[in-house]
Amino acid sequence: VWQKAAELYELTEELLERDDFKVTRGFRDQLDRASLSVSNNIAEGFERGTTNELLAFLYIARGSAGEVRSMLVLKERRARKAAWPADLKSQISNLKSVAESCSRQIRGWADSLQNSDIKGQRHLNDKVRRENDEKKRAAE
Repeated sequence: VWQKAAELYELTEELLERDDFKVTRGFRDQLDRASLSVSNNIAEGFERGTTNELLAFLYIARGSAGEVRSMLVLKERRARKAAWPADLKSQISNLKSVAESCSRQIRGWADSLQNSDIKGQRHLNDKVRRENDEKKRAAE
């Protein structure tokens, strides 16, 4: 999931580097921050050490991916009215698809964590490891 989020940021940077992508400085900065926020929140949540914290950061990351999509949809609407090159329109559409993919993957990960008994790395001590091993052996 993080790798897809990193791809989202890289593709966003490529779009922002185009001379023919005419947007305000505020729009540019917000799109840059929102796209970077996806991978950063995934990383921060993962490093926190508890499932609940990871879930909270995953939902923030998913919200940022939604923000990227929203901004790109607004630009797509504008592109219909403007004489933007076909390759620019295609690049925006592709970037929106990557943001959608990030959202789906984050949602899948969050769903699996919500249904998990694992509390997180911070709570994983020798006693918990033994209990988990015993549960696995009993299930087999």
